[in-house]
Amino acid sequence: MKILFIHSEEDTFSTEKPLEGLDRMQFGISYISSLLKREGHETRLVVPTRENDGIVDEHVRDFNPGLICFTSVYTEFAFLSGVAERVKKSHPEIFLLVGGPHASLNPDDCLKSSFDAVCIGEGEYPTLELVEHLERGLSPTGIPNLYLKRGGNIERNPTRPFLRDLEGLPFPDRDMWVPWVANPISRPSVLVGRGCPFQCTYCCNHALGRLAEGRYVRLRSPQNIVNELISIKSAFPYLCEAYLEVETLGVNLEWALLLCSLLERMNSEFEIPIEFGSNLRVTPNSDYEELFAAFARSNFRFINIGLESGSERLRRDVLKRNYSNKDIISAVQAAKEHGLEVGMYNLIGLPGETRKDFRETIRVTRACQPDWFLLSVFFPYPGTELHDTCLELGLLDIPPDPGLERRKPALNLPGFSKRQVGRRYRWSPLLFYGGHRPLKETLWLVFMSKISSSRRLLRYWRALSRKPYS
Repeated sequence: MKILFIHSEEDTFSTEKPLEGLDRMQFGISYISSLLKREGHETRLVVPTRENDGIVDEHVRDFNPGLICFTSVYTEFAFLSGVAERVKKSHPEIFLLVGGPHASLNPDDCLKSSFDAVCIGEGEYPTLELVEHLERGLSPTGIPNLYLKRGGNIERNPTRPFLRDLEGLPFPDRDMWVPWVANPISRPSVLVGRGCPFQCTYCCNHALGRLAEGRYVRLRSPQNIVNELISIKSAFPYLCEAYLEVETLGVNLEWALLLCSLLERMNSEFEIPIEFGSNLRVTPNSDYEELFAAFARSNFRFINIGLESGSERLRRDVLKRNYSNKDIISAVQAAKEHGLEVGMYNLIGLPGETRKDFRETIRVTRACQPDWFLLSVFFPYPGTELHDTCLELGLLDIPPDPGLERRKPALNLPGFSKRQVGRRYRWSPLLFYGGHRPLKETLWLVFMSKISSSRRLLRYWRALSRKPYS
């Protein structure tokens, strides 16, 4: 059977090559595609843009799929729902399935659109069962993890337990992304585990972890991860960097140390070794000396650390992130002592945040002087605990605007207005780096921050960047 996958993003590189690099690959549909291919089915991906959503119709006519699978986060759902409506009108015989975080947490809302079914949680084996039903000409029914439209009713099937054997899945399908990527030998991401042990209120992991029985946090074996890296290196011999995608690489020290030793051994056999980066969640009173030393030996170039807010009150009472500013500063210093670059994740515009709280974020970030930072404006994703908190506090009169997600203030906070949040977001490079970096470099970062937070400026900048040199 032929299965077409559809993935979209608002922030695209170009209409022909929407994704700049393979680090933008979406893992859910990539694993589903590889499993379907292993079982003898044919798959294809299409990545429509706002400027060229008609490309979906071209692929539907050319490929003639029996099933179209959409993956969606909240900010993409309205766009994809419109695509699905158009496909359903012109090809009512094609079965339309939607999955992803937004669908998993808001299935009934999704079924109000043109989709025939919604996948709740992990989608590999539910999609395979759906394909088997459709291929035999059956009306799909009784498939765990799927909510199915049946006439005017909804068949709500229970979820199956979370996959225990991640290594029973084939490696994710990277080939289907290559036609849509401007730089296919850019830094790819390798998913080394699923789930998160923490309960951050702004994230959907706490809600996704309640969708099914069984262990939510699972790590692949270090050898299996190395095997995937070797397979990628075989396809792209000049590959020199990879990102190990996981909520925190420090969740299990014994596992992380074994992984580092295998990465070191693997790299010793490559003429062009691979550098690595990953995430680290700081925990209270932790000693990272052994872990960072292992990172350095195994050719890690950088780690990303989430400060989020410099206000310990906000982190503790609003975000459920319990560590001190001293913990963060000590972890950053230790990483730098081992030659690791450090990126820092910060948030602004949080419920309950004041200008004084953000001054603490500035103070701690300046003390750390990360090699780069990503400041995001808080966005209240439906299905998260903090979205519900915003509703209870009366901070959301209307559904949050998905445009310029995490770059435009969403809440008008008492004592910290949208205008004030937006101004600090745009000038954050100067606030964080002023006096520590060359002024020219800092002002360039401010310039790019201003562009990224304006639809009009961003449109002009993209058009200018895509213009070929004469």
